[in-house]
Amino acid sequence: MLKKMLLLAASAFIAPTMAFAAPPACISGVTNTTLQSALRTAVTTVGGSLGLGLNMWATVVNPDGVVCAVAFSSDDAIQGQWLASRVISAQKAFTAATLSLGWVPGAGSASSKAKLALSTANLFTAVQPGGSLFGLQHSNPVAAAVAYGDTGGAPNTNYGSNSDPMLGQVIGGINVFGGGLALYGSNSSPLKQGGVGVSGDTSCTDHLIAWRVRRNLNLDYLSTDGIGGVSGDTAHPDNIVFDLIPQPGQQAGVSPSGWGHPSCGATNAAAKSAASALPPVR
Repeated sequence: MLKKMLLLAASAFIAPTMAFAAPPACISGVTNTTLQSALRTAVTTVGGSLGLGLNMWATVVNPDGVVCAVAFSSDDAIQGQWLASRVISAQKAFTAATLSLGWVPGAGSASSKAKLALSTANLFTAVQPGGSLFGLQHSNPVAAAVAYGDTGGAPNTNYGSNSDPMLGQVIGGINVFGGGLALYGSNSSPLKQGGVGVSGDTSCTDHLIAWRVRRNLNLDYLSTDGIGGVSGDTAHPDNIVFDLIPQPGQQAGVSPSGWGHPSCGATNAAAKSAASALPPVR
């Protein structure tokens, strides 16, 4: 009985302590502070384009999906932006990082097939009923207890701080609308450095902001690294595609490319204009 009590006491002490462990090393010096700065600049630049002009959450993960930075753009983690978007941003970062490729010597074929970036926006059409990836969004479920800090008893006030309970954890989740992008360094090894996820507005705005966050972090070297995509635009390989054609009886419509995404209340032409105005990858 005494042994059991001692074990319980030890676990009660260790769990909260683990929640406050130092954040893991992140990509190219990315920290909560640098991520927040990149996010705030991107939010200001994009404004309300294709959305509501709201504040945002952003998460960065390492190549293996481990969360290494979490930030929000307002001055209040709980009240300033959709709180649900915190975990959604982590899902997006995980999705983009783990479904994109960056070939390194010894990792397999050096063909272009091993250098592919997929944004979460690129997945929308493929996961619809009848699509080639239908059901993908139900795989890799979110580690909810870890994401919300239940396992360590971390207070919600730690969200977005250096003590955010997601730091150092694989949150998982597969997200299939705009806001998640893979990260690529300049001639780095490995080429794929991880992923960034942004959430807090329409999924179209999330994508526009994520694109500029990646740029602000200097992790958009897809062209330099020879990374391709499915958008059909070599200057924006993993850009969001707005080509959905409404069809009777089909809620999402038909995407000629197979990679289309809804235009979030705008016309396809207006949405395409906003997406094409994004800075080209380097």
